[in-house]
Amino acid sequence: MKLLRYGPAGAELPGVLDREGRVRDLSGHVADIGGDTLLPASLARLRDLQLDTLPLVAGTPQADLRLGPCVGGIGKFICIGLNYSDHAAESGLPVPPEPVVFSKWTSAVIGPDDKVAIPRGSLKTDWEVELGVVIGQGGSYIPEQDAIKHIAGYCVINDVSEREYQLERSGTWDKGKGCDTFGPTGPWLVTADEVADPHSLMMWLEVDGKRYQNGCTATMVYKVPYLISYLSRFMSLQPGDIISTGTPPGRRHGAKATGLSQSRTNHGTGH
Repeated sequence: MKLLRYGPAGAELPGVLDREGRVRDLSGHVADIGGDTLLPASLARLRDLQLDTLPLVAGTPQADLRLGPCVGGIGKFICIGLNYSDHAAESGLPVPPEPVVFSKWTSAVIGPDDKVAIPRGSLKTDWEVELGVVIGQGGSYIPEQDAIKHIAGYCVINDVSEREYQLERSGTWDKGKGCDTFGPTGPWLVTADEVADPHSLMMWLEVDGKRYQNGCTATMVYKVPYLISYLSRFMSLQPGDIISTGTPPGRRHGAKATGLSQSRTNHGTGH
């Protein structure tokens, strides 16, 4: 299934993409795409629905029908840095001995096509396509071999960053990563049963029709099951939490803010 949230910002309704690429309304069955809706039993009930019997939503998604972030009520937005061997190499940095962990504040979360607000004084706003992992079944100290069972699905994340704030000022990366609107999420949540191998997905990012990033999750250093197990040592993972798993090579690293603010950034994976 491709689960989504549609409608005005702050008033999104739950939906699902049908086989013809049209949105079907799920509000008669769930309140939102998030929280307990992402538990395994809830997803199983949604899979049993006949999509062609659900109300059809007018409009074309990402054209005249706005899609919001594909997960609502996100509790934690956890990010992993330098998690692709080819990205670390282009950055001139060694592969970290343990995952680099930082956070985006949930006020960063916006829909996939919403405008990114450039912070005042920014000169180095940047972008990165990433694979997002959405937790379904929560837990702590999750064994690596069981981690896949805790995934509700996958989505696309644009990890927008302000590189001066992140790298040239003292402190953690978070202040350059968590600015409002710095987390476009979606367009949809692809449930885990439809992704046979999360480590064989092509990823790309385009700005104004020019492709800047082209990579594959195969070069991920710390794989998805390990990341879930690792993070669950330090915090409980809960339904609707998002893990943004790092970016492939091709990030701009110091792009002028004006270039991003005036463009539409397209990003995706090979789901």
